[in-house]
Amino acid sequence: MRAERDCSLPRADRSGATTVELAIVLPVFLIFLFALFEFGHAFMCKATLTAAAKDAARYGAVDKITTAQVIDRAKQRVSGAFKSAQATVYVKNAAVFELAATNPATVVIKDLPNISLETAEERQLFIVRVEVPYNNIAIMPPLWAKNLTLHAESVMRHE
Repeated sequence: MRAERDCSLPRADRSGATTVELAIVLPVFLIFLFALFEFGHAFMCKATLTAAAKDAARYGAVDKITTAQVIDRAKQRVSGAFKSAQATVYVKNAAVFELAATNPATVVIKDLPNISLETAEERQLFIVRVEVPYNNIAIMPPLWAKNLTLHAESVMRHE
């Protein structure tokens, strides 16, 4: 007759295994959870920058609006998501995009000439760019997004 043996260990003998399993799984779970929060925050900030650029460009398209007012409008819009002092707003002359030979992928927005909207001609193309270094607005110290700059642009014609 074979004696059957119970292979399961008593509960007291498994407490060490549970602790080891927790020590392995918990850090991985927390990293995943914090990464989820950080990506969600970055996505929200990008959406805010896009909305701010569009709103400021629409505002600047109207006659008798100054470049300073457009910059203030964009900063006011981003202030709900993060400190607007962290954002940089550029209002640039976008006439280069009207040339047939221009490849938009090679145009550096920051290098375009500034435009004064109060003296801009009718139908003048301009671009509003809002950008912020993600290091300055991250929830946690950025490990995955060091030196990342979030930005958004909107192109509009002056009326």
